[in-house]
Amino acid sequence: MTTPDATIADLLAAAEPTEPRPLGELIARLTADSRLHGARDGGKAIGPAALASIRIRGVTDDSRTVRPGSLFVAIPGLHADGHMFVAAAAEAGATIAIVERPLPDIALPQLVVEGAPAALADAAAWWSGDPSLRLGIVGITGTDGKTTTSYLAAAALEAAGLSSGLIGTVATQVGRIREANPEHMTTPGAPLLQRTLRAMADAGNAVAVVETTSHGLAADRVRGIAYDVAILTNLTHEHLEFHGSWEAYRDAKLSLFERLAVGPANPRKDLGGRRWPKAAIVNADDPSAGAFAGVAQEAGARIVTYGTDPSADVRATHVEEDAHRLRIGYDAPSGAASVDLRLAGRFNVHNALAAVALGEALELDPAAVRAGLAGVRAVPGRMERLDAGQPFGVVIDYAHSPASLEKVLGLLAPLAAARGGGVIAVFGSAGERDTEKRPMMGRIAAARARLVVVTDEDPRGEDRTTILEDIARGAEDGGKRRDRDLFLIGDRPRAIEAAFERARPGDIVLLAGKGHERSIIGPDGPVAYDERATALAALARLGHIPDTEA
Repeated sequence: MTTPDATIADLLAAAEPTEPRPLGELIARLTADSRLHGARDGGKAIGPAALASIRIRGVTDDSRTVRPGSLFVAIPGLHADGHMFVAAAAEAGATIAIVERPLPDIALPQLVVEGAPAALADAAAWWSGDPSLRLGIVGITGTDGKTTTSYLAAAALEAAGLSSGLIGTVATQVGRIREANPEHMTTPGAPLLQRTLRAMADAGNAVAVVETTSHGLAADRVRGIAYDVAILTNLTHEHLEFHGSWEAYRDAKLSLFERLAVGPANPRKDLGGRRWPKAAIVNADDPSAGAFAGVAQEAGARIVTYGTDPSADVRATHVEEDAHRLRIGYDAPSGAASVDLRLAGRFNVHNALAAVALGEALELDPAAVRAGLAGVRAVPGRMERLDAGQPFGVVIDYAHSPASLEKVLGLLAPLAAARGGGVIAVFGSAGERDTEKRPMMGRIAAARARLVVVTDEDPRGEDRTTILEDIARGAEDGGKRRDRDLFLIGDRPRAIEAAFERARPGDIVLLAGKGHERSIIGPDGPVAYDERATALAALARLGHIPDTEA
């Protein structure tokens, strides 16, 4: 079990196996999956069985983390090809490499496979001892709402007596230790993901709640995880730069539900005296619900739907809301009830219903589930309000897709209007990512905000001006005019200060797109950045200081 002063780094280090394992075990696994195409040693072709006695002391796809005895997996990437680093891995002490194409000029033994990312995931699961077989695994996927739903799901599970680990955008929890996730990656690479699951099982968690992104699915990061429950939040426009088409993006999400099928790699589990079902939790209000339910049915999973649709198994019957909370009445197989949620925004109705539906699928105590949901006070960077005594509102939110921006502005615009003001939207769009969504977001902001301030999100190696102009084009289509109610200010702190300077009493300034993140990724990599601290500093320069004793 975890100790109060332990860190997640400590728990991950403790979870790393210390005894070497024979490569023959992994060779058998890759052979059974028809992924292994051959082997090389000293530059010459040999049978893979000749390498079976090699002892492995770790698995990595990063040559900088190779230690003596490591298995190095060469992953072809968007910006660098891991095959270029096999020699460096050998020099650092790797005893073997997995490659997609043989490298005859390098003496290091090599296994040649089809699909190195999948082989990496298989190797990571094997090295960590297939920890997902020791946990109930709840995967949450969707364009928006994954993080809030994961927080609510983990809280509901905990309240029902199931100790829950968490892997997600905002935070990681292992045992009782929860820490912020400093990376701009929701679903980590397979070696870290499998090691984290092992650390959870070692620390006494019964369940792992895993935010499972389309990237993680398509790139095989989550291969080797035995999922028990899959939750769909919604499906809208996002990540087309990676998937190439909306259909490919949808199909990546669908693959999570395909993974619910029972088989040798995903058996039914008896853990802690509980038989875990294979269950699909589907948002009945989403246009793609039928496709997800169909895939889940083919996988043999139980399907529990949620939403406002009359056919939903968990159906909202009434909603009361104000600026700070929600009361949701619903009907469910366990009976009619209501839950008080200390989160604002009608879009959180679906996030809460998804957690209720999870409780129904697992046959948890409904009262305990509701108590867990009621105990969630906030999710970092999600509808986070800042009050330094200023006469206008400030809200920080992670909204970075057209649908999420539309939802947040749809909530804030009437609140601002009721105060006699309007919304000032400060946001950008990530560089080297989906370009089609940029003008869409500009049009959405133009329709719902009094002022639009376009700024950096994570420009990466792309020209920031190009990104801002793409968004501005949509805002101008929506009727905004430059230097009147549309401003392009690349430097994000300066953009925030400009928005505050233009804010009138009653306005609400929305700072969207960064949320909980602690850096901005530019052409030279991440630069430290904190949206909350930046906003408070800008308010202070305008003479507004928060009352720390309030």
